[in-house]
Amino acid sequence: MNPYVLLTFAITGEVFGSSMLKAANGFKKLWPSICVVIGYGTAFYALSLTLKTLPLGISYAIWSGLGTALTTLIGIAVYKEAFNRKKLFGLILIIGGIILLNAAKGGAH
Repeated sequence: MNPYVLLTFAITGEVFGSSMLKAANGFKKLWPSICVVIGYGTAFYALSLTLKTLPLGISYAIWSGLGTALTTLIGIAVYKEAFNRKKLFGLILIIGGIILLNAAKGGAH
């Protein structure tokens, strides 16, 4: 399977698991807690498969960066968390960092 497809599964699982952490209310709610375990299990399994092909630094940067950005957007959209210029700037920096790391992968080893 294409490593970027696997990485997409890893990111989706991580974002789902992280989003369910809030709904689990400190693991006091059963179904959201189960969703946390499923989400993180999927994320780490798919990430481990991704690492068979893609470099660790690039994979982790994309996984954690996009996961952070998407989880922030879900917090804003679903959990009505505040959005301001500082969050926007932070998201831009995260995405910019991912782009730069990907551009650097073609450089010297």
